[in-house]
Amino acid sequence: MVAMSGGVDSSVAAALALDQGHEVTGVTLKLWNGKVASGCCSVADVDDARSVSRRLGIVHHVFDDTGAFEDHVVGPYVSQHSLGLTPNPCIECNRHLKFGRLLERALRLGFDALATGHHARVERREGQLRLLRGADRAKDQSYVLSVLDRGLLPRVLFPVGDLTKTEVREHARRLGLRTAAKPDSQDVCFVAPGRARRAFLAERIELHEGELVDACSGEVVGRVDAVELVTAGQRRGLGAGDHGARRYALAVDVRKRRVLVGDLTSARSCSVRLGDFTWALDPPQLPLRVLAQTSAHGEAVRGLLVPGHLHYDQPERLVAPGQTVAFYHCDDPDLVLGSAPAVQ
Repeated sequence: MVAMSGGVDSSVAAALALDQGHEVTGVTLKLWNGKVASGCCSVADVDDARSVSRRLGIVHHVFDDTGAFEDHVVGPYVSQHSLGLTPNPCIECNRHLKFGRLLERALRLGFDALATGHHARVERREGQLRLLRGADRAKDQSYVLSVLDRGLLPRVLFPVGDLTKTEVREHARRLGLRTAAKPDSQDVCFVAPGRARRAFLAERIELHEGELVDACSGEVVGRVDAVELVTAGQRRGLGAGDHGARRYALAVDVRKRRVLVGDLTSARSCSVRLGDFTWALDPPQLPLRVLAQTSAHGEAVRGLLVPGHLHYDQPERLVAPGQTVAFYHCDDPDLVLGSAPAVQ
């Protein structure tokens, strides 16, 4: 089974799976009934996936998972904002929908594996399957896959993981696939282009004004329109302090309607408190030297992983509670070790 979002990566993934000799069936998930123009949820994306399937000569199905998407992705996205956390809906969609419900359904239906268009790799090393970064570091998606348990690796395939994005598009053009030049989808697919995150959340929860409180003096130095939309580490929209120094959010307290702010030095930390670990290989012995990445497009930095915490080698920007921290091997930076959520 190939999960086909209607984008070029999953289109080429299906084509490559055919080339490798697999019997391929394409599946597109209908996830959202709201207003979207693109982003793996729209009618146009379903049409694109169906067109590619016809071109490749494979069967294509559409599965309706709108209820599960609401329960596992949209609902938690809203509720975490209401608590002052910073959710990552793409990670939760991968965890619960693509490599949760869809993979389980594929196995129940008799498929041997689920293939997707993610830029990542699964390779056998030292007798065991390992999750690795994609060959194209600019498009690498191993960060959002770092939440996959090691037990899933024998059942997943990433056919485009060895290709650059340019090579993927060239392959699609050679095959005459109409997705060849299609732009990449936006991160939050259920928030329609042109609509602010604020407008989406305001339809579902009450947003509250809040005070900006200086961490050193304890004085109120400003206000924000919606404390639920502020992220720890944020600098935009928080004004400047003495001598024009930009302010950064250090902590968000929705209940007290308060955002603690400080300068750039204050917005750096030597450690991150972590929740439960998910391992992409056999759980290693801690403490462990790792490379840690705290966003999909961020740089990995060195640190020491211990039970419940990551200690940086040098102070780094704050990680907002709710965000995922992915771990990579210090001596093999492509090798994914696992991940854990940052907690308050």
